[in-house]
Amino acid sequence: MDRIPFPHDLIRAQQDWHTAYRALAVPRPRGATELRRRLLALSVWIEWHPFWSTPDGRSSAARVELRWRAGGRRRSDAA
Repeated sequence: MDRIPFPHDLIRAQQDWHTAYRALAVPRPRGATELRRRLLALSVWIEWHPFWSTPDGRSSAARVELRWRAGGRRRSDAA
C-alpha cells in the first residue's frame, strides 16, 4: 500500500493523543481530569479533521495508518 499523505497537523494531533492516553493509563495519574479533557478534545479534533473528506482519507485503512504512523511503529515492528 502506498503511504498516505497525511497533513502534519493531523499526525501531530494523533501523536498528542497517544501521549495523553499513555499518561492517563498509569496508575493514579497526576492531573487525570485535564488529561481526560485533552484526550476528548483531541479525539473530536481528529475525528472531524477535513482530511477525512478527501479521497485519501475516506478509507478505514487511512485511520489505521494514521494511528500506526503517529504511534511511532511501523507494520514490520508488529510482526
